[in-house]
Amino acid sequence: MKVLQTIDEMHVACREQRRTGKRLGLVPTMGALHAGHLALVRAARASCDVVAVSIFVNPLQFGPREDFSRYPRDLETDRALLNQERVDLVFTPSAEEMYGRDRSTYVRVEGLSERLCGRSRPGHFRGVTTVVAKLFHIIEPDVAFFGQKDAAQAAIIRRMVRDLNFDIQIVVSPIVREPDGLALSSRNAYLTPQQRKQALVLYRALMRLQTLADRGERRAAELIRAGEELIREEPGAKLEYLEVVNPDTLEPLADVSGGALVAVAALFGNTRLIDNLLLTGSGHAQGPEINR
Repeated sequence: MKVLQTIDEMHVACREQRRTGKRLGLVPTMGALHAGHLALVRAARASCDVVAVSIFVNPLQFGPREDFSRYPRDLETDRALLNQERVDLVFTPSAEEMYGRDRSTYVRVEGLSERLCGRSRPGHFRGVTTVVAKLFHIIEPDVAFFGQKDAAQAAIIRRMVRDLNFDIQIVVSPIVREPDGLALSSRNAYLTPQQRKQALVLYRALMRLQTLADRGERRAAELIRAGEELIREEPGAKLEYLEVVNPDTLEPLADVSGGALVAVAALFGNTRLIDNLLLTGSGHAQGPEINR
């Protein structure tokens, strides 16, 4: 496993792999790796000849009052985990290496970037699309792997790839959960034991909506009402949003007959968590992947 810190080193290493005709997969991360990240690495390993993982806590996607300074970082442990997964290339640039001191160019997907998390985190998705576009140019992967937990991010990146004609396949893997249903997230480390129990209300709410959809409920407003009602029964949860939207455009839907993304965000103490559920056109949900 090669660990590279500069753009030039990473660009040369990836180009050497592609020159021999090898299929290159990229898993972009901010580190603090957990089983959800490793599931993406394994998906990349299963379909690609060479696997590259980036570890970069991207300052552009954090707001001025968000958790950039305390975001969990453990590069030594991350490197050990990736070595066990037989990752070929690990890219660990500094912020100055990625952006220099006088950056003035950004990538922004209009419209989608202001929906869901983008509504309460202005500039967040501009930071995401800027860093992902840079990684795509540096690494030039054939395939890039993202997690369904960040459903809005995945939709925005798909649109960016389409609009900017990146010759890259985007693969979105299912959410990986703890045995009790909590979606894996690096931010789960912030939760106290009590908040950890409270956070399960998000999964319970999504499962209630899945049950209603399985029983034939197609009205988005009724699904939202049922989910919000359950979440408000948990005093430790401060609901930010629960929405039923088109999975590709992130626009609100009135009816889920053609399929829908149910997305939720809430605060538990100072920790903001997100989760979601994909409903198919039949109303049935994509089953969650449980980490056992």
